[in-house]
Amino acid sequence: MQTGIKHKLTKTVAESDLATSYTSGTLPVFATPAMIALMESTAMYSVMPYLAEDEATVGAALDVKHLSATPCGCEVYCESELIEIDGRKLTFKVTAYDSKGVIGDGTHVRFIVKSEKFLAKANEKLIRSGEEQ
Repeated sequence: MQTGIKHKLTKTVAESDLATSYTSGTLPVFATPAMIALMESTAMYSVMPYLAEDEATVGAALDVKHLSATPCGCEVYCESELIEIDGRKLTFKVTAYDSKGVIGDGTHVRFIVKSEKFLAKANEKLIRSGEEQ
């Protein structure tokens, strides 16, 4: 894996993507959490072909700005670029657009993890709290 890996995902803003659906706002526009999910997905899919079968990436940090509102029914897309690799830590530049231009941008950090080990550690919380099923 090397820096410079790019990816693009496109979607049409649906009712389920609106701030009113996420309860993150009271206006029927593309929700910030929906934009963030698109940014995370774009970054995640960009590096999947470079991971071992037993690996995945997990989101760890976001520093993004939502700059412009987009109504339901409009197409939005996100572009990501892997800009830094520090061991298992991957840093991406992410930018979201609609037909009028940039609607959000920032950086997103993901970590490469061993899937089984990561899930085992997460599931330990059930055991420690006595809620194992």
